[in-house]
Amino acid sequence: MLHPESVIQESIASLPRLVLKPGREKSALNRHPWIFSGAVQQLPRVEGHSAENGTIVEVLSGEKALIGYGFFSPDSQITCRLFEFTSQPVDVHAPDYWHQKVGRAFALRQRYLVSSATNCYRLLHAEGDFFPGIIADVYGEIAVVQVLIKGAELIHPFIVEALRQVGISTVYLKNKLNSGFLEQVKLANGWLTPRELPGRVTVRENGLSFLIDFERGQKTGFFLDQRENRALLRQYATGKKVLNAFSYTGGFSVYALAGGATEVHSVDVSKDALQLGDENVALNFPGGAAHQSFATDCFEYLRETENHYDVMVLDPPAFAKNARSVPNATRGYKELNLKALRKVNPGGLIFTFSCSQHIDRDLFRKIVFGAAADAGRNVRILHQLSQPADHPINLYHPESEYLKGLVLYVE
Repeated sequence: MLHPESVIQESIASLPRLVLKPGREKSALNRHPWIFSGAVQQLPRVEGHSAENGTIVEVLSGEKALIGYGFFSPDSQITCRLFEFTSQPVDVHAPDYWHQKVGRAFALRQRYLVSSATNCYRLLHAEGDFFPGIIADVYGEIAVVQVLIKGAELIHPFIVEALRQVGISTVYLKNKLNSGFLEQVKLANGWLTPRELPGRVTVRENGLSFLIDFERGQKTGFFLDQRENRALLRQYATGKKVLNAFSYTGGFSVYALAGGATEVHSVDVSKDALQLGDENVALNFPGGAAHQSFATDCFEYLRETENHYDVMVLDPPAFAKNARSVPNATRGYKELNLKALRKVNPGGLIFTFSCSQHIDRDLFRKIVFGAAADAGRNVRILHQLSQPADHPINLYHPESEYLKGLVLYVE
């Protein structure tokens, strides 16, 4: 539905305005979505008072030219997160505006990803889809949504309706219970739609089956960003003894077994995750498989085990939660990779990853170089890995490229 220009102008006229300092609009003009507090000349106001957290605001240059629209966050160093870049007025309060944004994201996935072999994918990838503060993962007929900022909370009814319009009528909110959002919207056990389903669902990924516990699992329940990297492991696993460290619910383990691995060990500190991993193995290999699970710290396992492996997967959680933790994270990644380099058989492979946004691709490669040098082994990079198409990287927002990986061949 198109809105008459007069209606749009009236809606826009009511929006608070955030004005940037002269000369500080370059990054916004280059479509970087984050406005930092130091770049702001004038904060948005409503009826003489500072605009509230989550308010949609106009972003203007120092010369008062319209740059775009974003979510205001007065208590954050990132004062505004832009979701629309335009020099022309847009009615961003209209439901149709959000419905069209979701529709474009859905069309992208339908064109390049969804098939009879894969019915789980990321539909909304925050800044990667020009949706700051919103993650939405689809598991079959259910969308599991994470709302990360106040502005995204305030537009959630538009998002739910937009999901319904593309055929996803069941929506579950996966937010921290202490956020206050669950109580605010008066949810029934996290469901944003009337229909409630069990907290687990079975989905298909590249022809393999996985049980997803979206209610109790990490993030939205499954790490969809490793889909293509799991498929690559499958190609290399034939006849190999494989270690899946930080295995979570066994994604890499199932793919290794599907690829013909002779033996697979899954290691994770979470007994619940390992139990679901064992169920995923049984789901795909009902006649049994050469698979063992070990509930222990992965660093400790690598230090103490006498096992050596032909293929090793290192997929740890983010070690660097913020910029201050980068030095400690660097040491952690180096120690992990060094231990693996000492346990991989000659001619073996290591799939090593970092999902820390604050560890960029170059730094991660330098860390792995340091570990290889200390191990004193010849190491070659066979593949440089990243996130799949349903986790698109916003060209103007390099921070959205968070997943880095290398496949190492170790002599």
